[in-house]
Amino acid sequence: MHLTHDRNAPPAPPIAFDDFLRVDIRVGRIVEAKPFPEARKPAFKLSVDFGPGVGIKRSSAQITEHYDCEQLVGRLVAAVVNFPPRQIGKFLSEVLVLGFPDANGAVVLFAPDSDVPIGGRLF
Repeated sequence: MHLTHDRNAPPAPPIAFDDFLRVDIRVGRIVEAKPFPEARKPAFKLSVDFGPGVGIKRSSAQITEHYDCEQLVGRLVAAVVNFPPRQIGKFLSEVLVLGFPDANGAVVLFAPDSDVPIGGRLF
């Protein structure tokens, strides 16, 4: 399956509702953000707290265009928590933090617009 960032692209092929339910998207709070200078594309190393059910997980996120490390700490984010971990250089990314492309393709984080308890699952 090819993922496109083209906002004018047609929708992806239909999936069954059960397929959607298999993707575990949770809300978490960024507790640490550090530069990731070893990454091929500009990125940050994030530690995200998803509460007692999932715990604190790490992610590499290419979000340097709109954010800096200081403003990320304490922010709520949405992330897929049940993909297999992905090795990025010497860093193991455990979750996929979600975002949308802006008009230039830079990532804007996806998060609830009100404070919600961490660990909550998207439905």
